Order: sequence, then C-alpha cells, then structure tokens
Amino acid sequence: MQLKDFYYDLPKELIAQDPLEDRSASRLMIVDKNTGAVSHDTFKNIASYLNPGDCLVINDTRVIPARLFGIRKDTGASVEILLLTRKSDSTWECLVKPGKKARPGHVFDFGGIMTGEITDIVDEGNRLIRFDYNGIFEEILDELGQMPLPPYITHKLKDKNRYQTVYAVHNGSAAAPTAGLHFTNELLDEVQAKGVKIARVTLHVGLGTFRPVKVDNILEHHMHSEYYTVTQEAADIINETRANGGRVVCVGTTSTRTVESVADEDGHMKASSGWTDIFIYPGYKFRVTEALITNFHLPESTLLMLVSAMSSRDIMLNAYAEAVSERYRFFSFGDAMLIN
Repeated sequence: MQLKDFYYDLPKELIAQDPLEDRSASRLMIVDKNTGAVSHDTFKNIASYLNPGDCLVINDTRVIPARLFGIRKDTGASVEILLLTRKSDSTWECLVKPGKKARPGHVFDFGGIMTGEITDIVDEGNRLIRFDYNGIFEEILDELGQMPLPPYITHKLKDKNRYQTVYAVHNGSAAAPTAGLHFTNELLDEVQAKGVKIARVTLHVGLGTFRPVKVDNILEHHMHSEYYTVTQEAADIINETRANGGRVVCVGTTSTRTVESVADEDGHMKASSGWTDIFIYPGYKFRVTEALITNFHLPESTLLMLVSAMSSRDIMLNAYAEAVSERYRFFSFGDAMLIN
C-alpha cells in the first residue's frame, strides 16, 4: 500500500484559519461507509443521525499551552520548545527548534521565570529537558506557554479555549482532538436526551498522530506512542451498548484509536491505561467502532488512512473530492464528516 494512494489536491484557501463563532455551525458531510452515498447538513443536527441506545465516545483530554519561547543562556539565541510527553515531574520529552545544535548540557531561559536543561537526545531527534522553577509547573506554563496550533494555521488564536473541547478535563495533549470542537454543552445535552449514552475516554494527543509519513510503503511507518486511560465506567457503557444492539460512535480518530487499542478480539472492553502506537489503515477490522465523527484530514496522513479503513480508500477520496467541490473548510478548525 503506497503513500501516494492517499494523496488528494487541496486548495490552500480551504484550510480553515479561524474557528467559527458558533462551534456547532460547521457543515456536516454524511458518508455511507458501504455505498459511498454522500449528503450534506450542519453539525447542529448531529443528534438526528444518532439512535436511542447508541453510545458516543469522546476524548476528554485537555490541550496544554505546550509551546514555549526562550533563549539559550550561553549564546542568547532564540529557541522554540514544544512539550510532547511528561516523563517525570520536571522532565519532558520535547521538540526543539532549531534542533541541530541543541545538545545535552545546553540551558535555556524562559522569561526569567524558569530554566530548562537538555539532558538527552531520544527518538526522532527529540530532546529530554529538565525544567527548574519555583511554584507549580502548570501555573507557570499558563503564564509562559502558547497553544500549539498546527503549522498550517497561520492566524493568531484570539481565545485559546477555542482549541479545547467543551468537555476537556485531563491536561496532557500537544494537540486538540479536533472532531470534538464542534460540540457545545447544549448539543451534548440534546444527544443524551435522545437516549444516547456518552463514554469518556482519555488519549493525550502527541505529535506522532500528525507527523508526516516519510516512507513510500505505508506498512513501514511507525506511529509514536500516546498515553491513554479507559475507566471501568466507560468500558461498561461501551460493552452494554454493544450487548443491547446499539452502535459505538467515536468522536474523532483519537477516541477510535483508544477503544480499538483496549478492546479484545471480541470487542469486549475493560478498564485499562498505558501507551498505544496503534496504526489503523485499510484492511483493519474494527473491533468496537461502528461509526465515526471526524474532521477532514491532510493528504497522505495517517488520519486519512484511518478514515479510509472505516470505509474504503476510494469512497473517502471521492467524498473528499466532493468536499473540495462544495468548498468545505478543512483541517483542525474546519467542517465535519460522519461516516456511518
């Protein structure tokens, strides 16, 4: 299976640069995963596509202001650091820019409030940095850090809460689970009032999900690990839904990857936490997920491969071609798709 098989042409002007004022005002494309039939609606009406007895799985991770700007103490050179994974109370795996000359022993200053020292170089050239500060790290990060918007978004975010879902709880992500950005609290209430249960899982989104695939044969691609938690309550809701004949509808690729990582071969869930590097591409047999709410993803990305696995590559590329023709908004702040 070749990387080029997942390419499509996207005009740059269709990349959404700003969130809509009303989260739920996004457009919604509905795709029949078996026939490829496409229809169009708005996200406000998502509840009409869910059935009593279904289960909606949401990822309640919270994005941290993980982008830091500082200076190297010995040279005064500017540096940008993106926090990826917390390794201990004060040590993080980070992406450093510029990175080629960033070596163990180098110390960076962040506004005179905190310093960080590179202690090691790890996979993919990432750095381990030990931070030194007085007080509570999360409070310092709120003061110094910026939201880690994807590089294709060039506009400055006016309200950092717009890069959070309304149900975000657990700090730890370097990127938002963007399919959930369309939901409002009122819309979630409407979904539940219809008899749809909501299962909350947590997967802290790292850059691995968004890193470009650099191999021609996608089977040679390796996903970076991300930390997840599934509570017994969430597992019970999903198991009961399936036992009663309801559908498990995942909100976003991160929720999908979480439940598919935890479920056994029969689709049974149990409480679990750990690291997953699951890579879902066409040919994968889903154990739990029966429908998927998702955004429109980058060409040749692992996310496009995952949604193609939910249906087929041809159906997805045809749907994407129609989205381009219909001038849908793409990527993180863009419109939504329901594959069912």
